[in-house]
Amino acid sequence: MSHSRRISTIVGVAALLLTASACSGLGRSTVGMLTFRGHDSPVELSYSNTPVKGCHKIRIPKGATHVENNTLVDIVLYRTENCGQAGAEGADGAEGVYVATTLSNVTAPHSLPWRSFRVIH
Repeated sequence: MSHSRRISTIVGVAALLLTASACSGLGRSTVGMLTFRGHDSPVELSYSNTPVKGCHKIRIPKGATHVENNTLVDIVLYRTENCGQAGAEGADGAEGVYVATTLSNVTAPHSLPWRSFRVIH
């Protein structure tokens, strides 16, 4: 096997390995910023580079009532801390609220705040 052919083979294998690892979903995260705010609160909580897998708790003590999705992905907001899974909290909040990329949303008056979110990928 010639030297240039060996190098071509090594480069090809390396490219395949990089492609396979990039498509595996390991370590992928959102691009941009998610911003949450509680009812009548001047304090904002922002998330950046959020992993695309799993349920993420919104770490505002009384929950979030305002959200700005300035990421390149869509999210679903839940009124439960576990992304709407059945549990001690009952069925309230089990259905999510879809917020597309670069949009914002506000809860209706007298409704429960959002407590968690999931990234749509």
